[in-house]
Amino acid sequence: MANEYNIDEIVFEHRNKEYGAYDLRTTYPKILTKAFLIGTSLFAIVAFSPLIYITIKNLTKPAKVEVKADMMNIIQEDKIIEQPEEKAPPPPPPPKVEPPKQEVIQNVVPEPKKAPKVETPPPPITKQLETTTGLQNQEGVKTPTYAPPPAPPSTGKGNTVEVKPQVSDTQVYSEVEQLAEFPGGINSFRTKVNNNFDTSVMDGDEGTLKTEITFVVERDGSITDVKASGSNKTFNEEAIRTVKSIKNKWTPAKINGQSVRYRFRMPLTMMFE
Repeated sequence: MANEYNIDEIVFEHRNKEYGAYDLRTTYPKILTKAFLIGTSLFAIVAFSPLIYITIKNLTKPAKVEVKADMMNIIQEDKIIEQPEEKAPPPPPPPKVEPPKQEVIQNVVPEPKKAPKVETPPPPITKQLETTTGLQNQEGVKTPTYAPPPAPPSTGKGNTVEVKPQVSDTQVYSEVEQLAEFPGGINSFRTKVNNNFDTSVMDGDEGTLKTEITFVVERDGSITDVKASGSNKTFNEEAIRTVKSIKNKWTPAKINGQSVRYRFRMPLTMMFE
């Protein structure tokens, strides 16, 4: 009987059959069959293991023991008759507290009495004869002239004219009725100055430096004329640059309700180590 050649023999004819591919292709069907059988067996064991466990449990379960229970006569207990509790006598009423007597003082208004009339006796005849009559002028009693009091100031809105002092649009004020205010308060402005200050321009060994920053808050809330009066020139220049870089507008100062230019002063202290 002639040798039957499969496709692997044909492919690897006149080739090195000791190469791993030939051996893998010839043994692959056997390995696949073996893996299939092992996998099927494991699956069957896993699938039927609960059924096997229940069957074994039922076979090893002990037999049921039946217990006969007969009904017994229940003896009723005598009812306990509770004796009524004796009611305690009610407490005596509290003694009446009489309110303190208030002394009533009657206002006795005296009846008005007429003052007795004092009659002035007429002057004697000798005094009456001394009175001169005729064309001679006699000086009588002088009557004081009446001077009307000054009129009180009018309180009506229509008659009162309030004169307010003139407010300059160009003058820079240092004393005002309402101070200029930064949005969030002066602490918010200080925080922005500290955050925007470029400390790299300093050498780092200056120690504590102080300066006073002055600027003008204009009527529209912007700031101009920024100056610094400290002893360190570099520190002053960076402080001026920092203040100018803050673009938030201020609430302007006011006099008589009118916005005015206001000079603001702020001390600044920093420590460099």
